[in-house]
Amino acid sequence: MGIVAIKRKKPAFRRQRGPWSKRLKESWRRPRGQNSKQRKKWWGKGEHPGSGYRQPRGVRGIHPSGLPEVIVYNPSELEGVTGVAVRIARTVGGKKRKEIVAKAEKLGLKVINP
Repeated sequence: MGIVAIKRKKPAFRRQRGPWSKRLKESWRRPRGQNSKQRKKWWGKGEHPGSGYRQPRGVRGIHPSGLPEVIVYNPSELEGVTGVAVRIARTVGGKKRKEIVAKAEKLGLKVINP
């Protein structure tokens, strides 16, 4: 059974009135209105995030490819790394990114965001 099969699906926790208003982002904010249907957890008014939606301990932090992820900032961090999926940090520029991808290819590592 693969990692993707073990991971449970979570609903999209949307902000109350978020999808209908241009001014509001859809990211979750707790509904606080006195008569709010979503706060009262009415059916069809959107799910509330809670501890019951957490993933099983064995699959937390694992990429859908089945490999644990490692964030890399420079090519020297790839030395001694085996059996992982490499994610290049967002602050790494183009020049160093190419070096990391080349070295990962040489070592046989999978780069998630080349």
